[in-house]
Amino acid sequence: MKIAVLTSLALSASLIFPTHAQTPNWPPKIVKIVVPYAAGSTPDLVGRIVADELQERHPGSRFVVENKPGAGGNIGTDAVTKALPDGATLGISLGGPLAINTLLFSKLPYNPATDIAPVSLLTSLPSVLVVPTSLGVNSVADFITLAKSDPNKIAFGSIGAGSLSHLTMEAIAIKAGVKLTHIPYGGSPAAITAVIRGDVQAACLPAIAVTPQLSEDKLKILAVATANRSRFLPDVPTLKESGVDVESDAWNALIAPGGTPQPIVAQINDEVRDALTKPSVRARLETQLMEPTPSSPEALRARMNAEIRLWSDVIAKSDIRIN
Repeated sequence: MKIAVLTSLALSASLIFPTHAQTPNWPPKIVKIVVPYAAGSTPDLVGRIVADELQERHPGSRFVVENKPGAGGNIGTDAVTKALPDGATLGISLGGPLAINTLLFSKLPYNPATDIAPVSLLTSLPSVLVVPTSLGVNSVADFITLAKSDPNKIAFGSIGAGSLSHLTMEAIAIKAGVKLTHIPYGGSPAAITAVIRGDVQAACLPAIAVTPQLSEDKLKILAVATANRSRFLPDVPTLKESGVDVESDAWNALIAPGGTPQPIVAQINDEVRDALTKPSVRARLETQLMEPTPSSPEALRARMNAEIRLWSDVIAKSDIRIN
């Protein structure tokens, strides 16, 4: 009788306090991290830094980065949404495929609101307004004055139609009341080369694409697009400080397939937050002028929603559509 009672109590306790059942068995033997951009891109670098750190923490598992570029990041992000929600597939993504593309594409193969489980913000990277030194302007005010003096004078390069670099320049044009001509390129290297040559007269690009070229004195950074000055470029004013009320922040995030159990998401979030505080990880990010910005899953979801609100008006006024 006594044994039966004790067994019953133990069973009841296990149902009320299912400690082991709530501890996810993560990571599995193989974890795939999908990057929706090409090897060598900023999201790819972030993905590999995160994968390397997780690999070091879990030597019994393999963390594999898989690049699936195309369609403005939609192809790789869609691959994450279609994977089993078991923690074996994660994705690096950013504002485009997680938010902005809902405004640019008539139809996406996934719904970011339901098909994605946010895990954490990862990094932020300052974008800069850059011009060729030969343009002869030294400030945002000078740039706007020149653009107003000749509506056909300024063409700007971007890393693609609908990209953050495109939208930021369109926002500058709207706020400043000027006309700018858009010329898309296949990525930051091609766009910055076009600025150096004078094929275009401006671009808003990730700072890391611009700073290595400054020593030749062919480029001038006029402003950073972030809300506050970057600690990597402390002497460069923000667009807002320069009189143009535009704010643009290039960020990366970690996502999982929609429906991934909350305990798994929570454990991965804890792992990533710890990883991003590690000095060696921070040092690797700093070489790319990136700040670690870990967050809760809820904060990432809020950021996705805020990005839609931020760019909807710019996209509508500029009449930008991908398809």
